[in-house]
Amino acid sequence: MLKIENLGKIYGQGEVSVEALKEIDLYIEKGEFISIMGPSGSGKSTLMNIIGCLDRATSGSYSLDDVDVEALDDDSLALIRNKKVGFVFQSFNLLPRISALKNVELPMVYAGIHYKERKQKAIDALTRLGLADRMHHKPNEMSGGQKQRVAIARALVNKPAIILADEPTGNLDSVTSEEIMEQFQQLNDEGVTVLIVTHEPDIAKHTKRIVTFADGYLVSDTIVDKPLSATTILKEKKQALDKSLGGQ
Repeated sequence: MLKIENLGKIYGQGEVSVEALKEIDLYIEKGEFISIMGPSGSGKSTLMNIIGCLDRATSGSYSLDDVDVEALDDDSLALIRNKKVGFVFQSFNLLPRISALKNVELPMVYAGIHYKERKQKAIDALTRLGLADRMHHKPNEMSGGQKQRVAIARALVNKPAIILADEPTGNLDSVTSEEIMEQFQQLNDEGVTVLIVTHEPDIAKHTKRIVTFADGYLVSDTIVDKPLSATTILKEKKQALDKSLGGQ
């Protein structure tokens, strides 16, 4: 589904140039659940921007669903970005002055979907994420976990080929992080391809494959034999909390 070969990315020119990615080969099949790890400056965010069609590579090739992304003009790139990629960010990137429902509708507005259809799809997505009673609330009236679920709903509504999540649990507590990972695991179980950038090893262990970057190189690509189950961890955390409260 996603094929990257000999990919390179250089920022700047001459003596001030920085080689952010070097000779990257990466293949992702439909329905995979992958985490990308590495220290700051390792190239992982640059790769995500290229995969998400937010930036272009300097060299090499990248195809998404058999489309040669590097050959597209800016308008075609924007179109494939809206139709093929769903984004989830650490900072949520929700518009603060409109409701959760309107935030989720936005990608469909850009896709030219009729008002009634996009409203119903947004309602369905928010209901699926457990936010049926919060859809008319604005982001500042919601918790961090609720805002991230709105962001996931927004990422899903156009049925993208891949969901890209950049540090989706970075601003959340441990219980809320597990709730978000539970949502990603459920989506992946249904066949959605999910790619997560994270600096947290415990979050990466929820995925089925861990790709690690260092100094612009892809240095390891490992299959996770037994991914952590967010549902099981949540149950254990809640049982421990109930036991603690019961002892007070």
